Amino acid sequence: MSLAPQDTQPPAGHGGGRHGRGERRRSRRFLRWSAIVLAVVITGTAGAGYLYYRHLNGNIKKDALNIGDEKDRAAKTEANAAGQTPLNILLIGSDARDNAENQKLGGAKETYNTAPRADVQMLLHLSADRSNMSVVSMPRDTLLDIPKCADPDNDKVYSALTSAMTNDSLGRGGPGCTVATWEKLTDIHIDHFIMVDFAGVVSMADAIGGVPVCVDANIYSHTRTGHGSGLRLEEGTTPIKGKQALQWLRTRYGFEDGTDIARAKAQHQYMNSMVRELRENATLSSPNKLRKLAETATDALTVDDGLGTVTKLYDLSNELRKVPTKRITMTTMPWQYASDGNRVVPKPEEAEKVFRLVREDIALDGKDKKKTTTKDETSDDPAAADDEIAVQVQNGTRTSTLGAATGRATDVAELLVGKGFTAAKADSSVIVSEAKTLVRYPSADLEGDAQAVAKAFGVPMSSVKRSTDVSGVTLVVGADWRSGTTYKVAEEDNTLPKSEDTFNGADTKACMHVNPDFTW
Repeated sequence: MSLAPQDTQPPAGHGGGRHGRGERRRSRRFLRWSAIVLAVVITGTAGAGYLYYRHLNGNIKKDALNIGDEKDRAAKTEANAAGQTPLNILLIGSDARDNAENQKLGGAKETYNTAPRADVQMLLHLSADRSNMSVVSMPRDTLLDIPKCADPDNDKVYSALTSAMTNDSLGRGGPGCTVATWEKLTDIHIDHFIMVDFAGVVSMADAIGGVPVCVDANIYSHTRTGHGSGLRLEEGTTPIKGKQALQWLRTRYGFEDGTDIARAKAQHQYMNSMVRELRENATLSSPNKLRKLAETATDALTVDDGLGTVTKLYDLSNELRKVPTKRITMTTMPWQYASDGNRVVPKPEEAEKVFRLVREDIALDGKDKKKTTTKDETSDDPAAADDEIAVQVQNGTRTSTLGAATGRATDVAELLVGKGFTAAKADSSVIVSEAKTLVRYPSADLEGDAQAVAKAFGVPMSSVKRSTDVSGVTLVVGADWRSGTTYKVAEEDNTLPKSEDTFNGADTKACMHVNPDFTW
């Protein structure tokens, strides 16, 4: 659901402020929660009968899950030792102005009926044991690589893009391209997506009767030049719904420093409150209110086929409701400004750390029970004989304070040859920087080979990565192995990178700081 266009002057097209995408993403997350809970409620009461059930199913719009190239897709998540599997769901907020209602709410008449953008993107990770949930947002103006996508409706193929705005992915064949973009960036397998537009945000907020939000001073989001969301609230806590809810989620001018990061924080607060309201609504006994919630939720959503019925939404909602609010953690992908000083890019080490925590099903709140050590999962792809595996060895020992260890690629390549990998060779053409030693491979048919190389040195399977940046199995010797013949696995730091934009789902005291220039 696009939240920013009204309250910011778009630099180009109808994108909006710097981080509105992150905020929209959060708003869309609350919508998805609503829809799920509503589905649970209506299915649980089943008072409308089979015909009404069919009616609700007919409300739900469906689209393809992933329309990217097979080579860019992440491997399906494996079950844990107890046979439990985590769920990853991408929440997408569309800024589509494809009808009169969305146009009225979104403004920007010149963008009517143009390609929609995914101005809210949040990845929701439900742990395998259903004890915790993590939600990671991405700033809407993040520059990254968008893979080749094929529109399933007309077979139109969109070529891959480099350093493109992530929200452009939605207009390249649909939400399945946004899913493909996330998988390419994070190497996290996405099981489902849920998408909502402007009108869906408003209708959902109305259906639950309002969402309490807090500001530390009176606020009026409006500038002399006509920018701003128009949000006007008194100091303290106010239940907001309808258009006012949309204004809150789109407000940039008036919160803190006026950036999209501040807007994202406001959306986190809204999301926390929305989840609590939805859980309360799910226990209501009024058939009329439950029907209204179910009608609104099913009509507001576009989902993949795997969530395309009320029953499937009901099943998902049951899984989500197992997580106590105090174990829900929401954060924004670590980012840094791009070279143009305007857009942003993922902060290399910190963003990858967050993605790794999600991939490995490690709770972002740091409250996981001590997990027993189990044998690394290995691929079903059989490895070739050691002496038939062509391995390139690269020197990745350079750091911000130390130069690359001289001759390290050659030394390790010789160690590999001594272990029977006689086709191993040092690649001295590149010197990269990697904190940890890892093995990369370009395609699924080489995964077993890559794992065989990792096992030879005791490199954990979590450090074996599929990557289109290499043409064959590639061992990158990291800064954690600058010398010696034996690789020692360092204990992983599984703490979430520090961020002011991290919220706990049970936080009822959050209150947005109002910029003094926007008080009344």
